[in-house]
Amino acid sequence: MKRMRSLSIQPRKAWLVWVPLVVGALSLAVLPPAIAQEIMRTITVTGEATESIQTTLAQVNLGVQVQAPSAEAAQEEAASRSNAVIEFLQSREVDKLETTGISLHPIYDYSNDRQQITGYRATNTVSFQLPTTEAGSLLDEAVEAGATRIDGVSFIATDEAIAAAREEALRTATQDAQEEADVVLSALGFQGQEIVNIQIDNAVPPQPLFQQAEALDARASAPTPVIGGEQDVQARVTLQIRY
Repeated sequence: MKRMRSLSIQPRKAWLVWVPLVVGALSLAVLPPAIAQEIMRTITVTGEATESIQTTLAQVNLGVQVQAPSAEAAQEEAASRSNAVIEFLQSREVDKLETTGISLHPIYDYSNDRQQITGYRATNTVSFQLPTTEAGSLLDEAVEAGATRIDGVSFIATDEAIAAAREEALRTATQDAQEEADVVLSALGFQGQEIVNIQIDNAVPPQPLFQQAEALDARASAPTPVIGGEQDVQARVTLQIRY
């Protein structure tokens, strides 16, 4: 766990003004020599904490890419192979399966100082999630089903694990800030009175861990190795304490 701290001590001014006191028919004006001034002293401390959690889900991006002499032939073959891949993925009950790209582009030949279309390239891609432990074997089976490209694999923790880690990071960051304020005030001979302001920075969701994956020969005896990692969940809390 990583912690970072910062603090500042800032005086705040509040004015107390004496006003006349009226009793019956007599008016007694209590006027001090000068306007009384009271200083509200505050200390501002910031605590930061990081919780590391294990990634358990793999976000996979793969698809089909084919070339053909005509646009119709390229699109038809890409659609046929993509349907086979999608049917396979649905049979494996992967989560959050969705199409991420469909493209069709001409292939040019620039020889002899001329631009000539020699064919067409069609690409269909999808993304989905599944447990990291199942990703390696599924990639190989997807190639058998017709996938011709694997664009990459990223690793993430579950939403529940991220939420629990953020709560723990917030708790640790708050305790860290409070302890630092206590140490500084004690060293100066002061004592904290109350917290007058609390600020929680909006935590940025942890970024997925990315790994480029290469498709192996579908006939290989060993599955494609896929290994996850850890994600860091951070929290930052700032306290303003009167003393």
